[in-house]
Amino acid sequence: MMAAEKAFFSRFDPYFKRINDELSKSLASDIAIIDEIAHYSLLGEGKRLRPLLFVLSGQLCGYGGEEIYHLSTLFEYIHVASLLHDDVLDNAEIRRKKPSVRNVWGNSAAVLGGDFLYAQASSIAAEFGNQDVNELLGRMTKRMVEGQFLELEYTHNWHMTKDNYMEVIVAKTGELMSAACACAALMAGAEKQAVDCLRDFGLNLGIAFQLIDDLLDYTSSEDIMGKPVGKDLREGKITLPLIYLLGELQKGEAESLEDLFKNRKADVDDYRKLFTTVRGRGIIAKIETEAADYVSRASRLLECFSGSPRKRDLLELGDYILTRRH
Repeated sequence: MMAAEKAFFSRFDPYFKRINDELSKSLASDIAIIDEIAHYSLLGEGKRLRPLLFVLSGQLCGYGGEEIYHLSTLFEYIHVASLLHDDVLDNAEIRRKKPSVRNVWGNSAAVLGGDFLYAQASSIAAEFGNQDVNELLGRMTKRMVEGQFLELEYTHNWHMTKDNYMEVIVAKTGELMSAACACAALMAGAEKQAVDCLRDFGLNLGIAFQLIDDLLDYTSSEDIMGKPVGKDLREGKITLPLIYLLGELQKGEAESLEDLFKNRKADVDDYRKLFTTVRGRGIIAKIETEAADYVSRASRLLECFSGSPRKRDLLELGDYILTRRH
């Protein structure tokens, strides 16, 4: 994590300590390999952004119970479970600056580890017996899996459209952040307007987060990102920077690029040239502007709440998403 990012998140250190304590307490398993995989994948690197959104949203709505930290962990369990499964599908070697779970224990163990974390999340949700929360989590998990299927369907599809891309990122990323915020309001017993505002706030924040994340694959470095730059393209994931570039090229140029990268003829210089081309056509600034628009929409959705430190924190998390480099 870079110095500016550390300085920003330091204000949330008391929250992170409570969240990490709860994560550690809830992970115990009598089966050694499960315990090892769960601790390896969950503890250490990770922003805890989703549980933090849950805690801040709950406090914004007056939810002050101590159990808020325990319940918040289910969103990190779901998030990390999805990463374990993603890494198997993508044959990923690195995750969060260290070898991926599949790289250490194998694909089968990584899949089962993800399943265990999903089960742990369901168990925590069941403890609180809130039917509305359970129904929302069920819908969200279904949408995340649908998003993964869509991404699989569009892999190596160089004719993928922006609408296709948006459908994937809403399901894979937006829905989880949306649920984290909305579930907190539901646990607080907030009115429907507050639940709806926080649900849509989280959704827009999640879209902005993924737009920037996909942009970083073309602009950042492996040391900063904790995973190989260009990883998405190497795995056949067609994200918005490439979609915009292809839209500006002549048909023959686009077909040549497709043949080069889709058929694995590209070398390191070809990747470098492609990234340079994307950076030189104003595509980066265009996507940054779109991400900023989603953060602005998210910010406006919080106007239904009166001013408070928690509202300010949520707004500033939106600003952080636009400036993150990791």
